[in-house]
Amino acid sequence: MTDFRNLASTAAALAAEHLETLAERPVYRPVPPADREWLVGQPLPEEGRPLDELLEDVSRRVMGYPMGNGHPGFFGWVNSPPSPAGVLVTPLAAALNPSCAGGEHAGPLLERTVVRWLAELVGYPGGGLLTSGASMATIVALAAARHRAATEDGWDVRAEGLAGRPPLVLYVSAEGHSCLRKAAELLGIGTRWLRTVPVDAEFRMDPDALAELVRADRAAGLRPFCVAASAGTVNTGAVDPLDEIADVAAAHGLWLHVDGAYGALGALAADLADGFAGLARADSLALDPHKWLGVPVDCGCALLRDPDRARAAFSLVPAYLRDPDADEFGWFAEYGPEQTRPFRALRVWATIAHLGRAGVAGLVERTVGLAGRLAQLVREAEDFELLAPVATSIVAFRHRPAGGGADLNRELPAAVNARGRVFLTGTNLGGTEALRACILHPDTTEDDLVALLAEIRAAAAELAQLSSTQTSSPRTATG
Repeated sequence: MTDFRNLASTAAALAAEHLETLAERPVYRPVPPADREWLVGQPLPEEGRPLDELLEDVSRRVMGYPMGNGHPGFFGWVNSPPSPAGVLVTPLAAALNPSCAGGEHAGPLLERTVVRWLAELVGYPGGGLLTSGASMATIVALAAARHRAATEDGWDVRAEGLAGRPPLVLYVSAEGHSCLRKAAELLGIGTRWLRTVPVDAEFRMDPDALAELVRADRAAGLRPFCVAASAGTVNTGAVDPLDEIADVAAAHGLWLHVDGAYGALGALAADLADGFAGLARADSLALDPHKWLGVPVDCGCALLRDPDRARAAFSLVPAYLRDPDADEFGWFAEYGPEQTRPFRALRVWATIAHLGRAGVAGLVERTVGLAGRLAQLVREAEDFELLAPVATSIVAFRHRPAGGGADLNRELPAAVNARGRVFLTGTNLGGTEALRACILHPDTTEDDLVALLAEIRAAAAELAQLSSTQTSSPRTATG
């Protein structure tokens, strides 16, 4: 174990150096051919190799090519930097290596606390379990909703499936996350019975349109069972009018699910709290500690007003898993599809315990403030256009330089990222190609926002020069 102790110190030093020097290095750089071939093409080794050699490979071939989300100039997708506390305890969770399906040991017991903490942070009156992410949390929630609807109609969906029953209809916003469609497919609901609810000018679900769709489906003999609202969409960070949607759900007997994977923690920001009114009325809520909170991936959470709804949908305890000492809660494996479950709770516990409620709220408010400042910079610039209100910490906008082509904003993210100074992703909003900046890093500054716009302008100029060169090049005759 002496060698392991020394090598563990080396690994810790690699991690510390990576985190300490991130801001000095490019946000992103392509993997050169030789290292790419090593990463994807290694043959299965016949003989084992010493651990020190493996660490050398990681140092040379892996650490230099990160996704980029640890850098304060990373504005892509919804990917946070890792919390230092979470990084610190991750090797300890791996050393214990428990299955947190259940039982009387530290992993599942600590998970009860962190699930309660997450619910308290966002003001949600329920409990649940940690998952791999919001995609799995959504499956848990919609399975519970499906089971409730079947039970209310007098049939056992777990035994009989969906065949021969009126189709269950799920309602999602036009801005809803793709995991909702995947869940509908996996649970046998089918995308044919997934209704897309229109959004308003601020990209929020229209409650009146929702009510009309539900009434029409009931009149057609279908079975509306669930509406999935958003508390922070990926495209713009929009928060649906949750209270009004909850009214529609209550009036029509629908299960209300809220996708708060990214945005639910926005409820902690004083200026945003009113926009989250109605969140506590949801039957289920998905949120991702590995997004705004910065818990190292993977870590999602499924919260339910009545966790026993999930237990009814999933509980299966074969003889070899019976635990006569289990309390009334039972095992986490009864509340979702995963049996073997990793020790995610330690990363969540360390992150929240290190920050405290005040620290989490401070992180949210700081990044929301920076998003507001970026929106202001966009509005003040003649060559940029803001495309949506800033509701959380995402800014959707586009670049409109003189002479810019129709496809410019589609091409810009790759061109910006290739320069290595900032990282940006794009999307499409109502048919308009858009750029979007998601601000989650606690060390991002206003200088980084200024650099982002400068890099977009520089990349656009490079694209224009390239286009001009290609247009002016003599064409090669072909026979």
